[in-house]
Amino acid sequence: MNIKLHTPGSLKKGSGMGSLKQFLLSLFATTVSIALTFGTAAIIDYNKKQKEKREIVIMVMYDMHNSLQSIEKADSLIRESMKLQRTVAEDTTKYNTQKYALVYMIPSASYTETTERIFSSNIETINTVGNVLFTENVAEFYQMRKYYKASVCDSLAHEIRKYDVFFSIKEFLSPDYYSYGLASQELLSDMQHLFTLCKQMMEVTDEEIDAYRKQRQKMDKDMGDDRDSLKSKRNDLEQLNKSLLDAVKKLNIK
Repeated sequence: MNIKLHTPGSLKKGSGMGSLKQFLLSLFATTVSIALTFGTAAIIDYNKKQKEKREIVIMVMYDMHNSLQSIEKADSLIRESMKLQRTVAEDTTKYNTQKYALVYMIPSASYTETTERIFSSNIETINTVGNVLFTENVAEFYQMRKYYKASVCDSLAHEIRKYDVFFSIKEFLSPDYYSYGLASQELLSDMQHLFTLCKQMMEVTDEEIDAYRKQRQKMDKDMGDDRDSLKSKRNDLEQLNKSLLDAVKKLNIK
């Protein structure tokens, strides 16, 4: 719709109130058009940022969830190892059959730092999330995760390897699982509390975390299929190279 915008000068040549009305309508239409243009752009930008914020939050919560699962498993292994020591202490005849099990029960905290680096090192990512308290809680969680690996898992593994548990019952009973178990439980409890706080703060549901997990599993499966395809191609290439070398060898070229 083309609306002619009258100027005050043109109003003098027009028909009084009619020209003024047309001018005001034109002015209103122009103002609405500008407002809609900038308003729509602002809404699109806002929705984009909200989507990016949600994706970052879910990614971080999923990483925290996986870390807790790994640490919960490590905490369980500490208790199981202590029970194994008790079994041998109560019945020393079981030492020869149980002594090897202790080495295979060394706890470990398995996780990657990819998400932590993305979240912690990029100021734009932190600005997108826009929640200082959430950022602080996540940073504290990651510090505890690193401390747990160093002070519980790595330190206990070093202590277990220090003793020759295969040599004697005394050595088998020497690793101090009790102290590490206390430290593990306290750290794990604090990390679980931080995880719960972050979930509540950002209103993240278990269903959202599970949906993200399934999405990641699909991506990992697709990557696995690609690796299988690459392996098959390499096998074909190796067979081709072998047949080529055999043919060349038969030529007896000197």
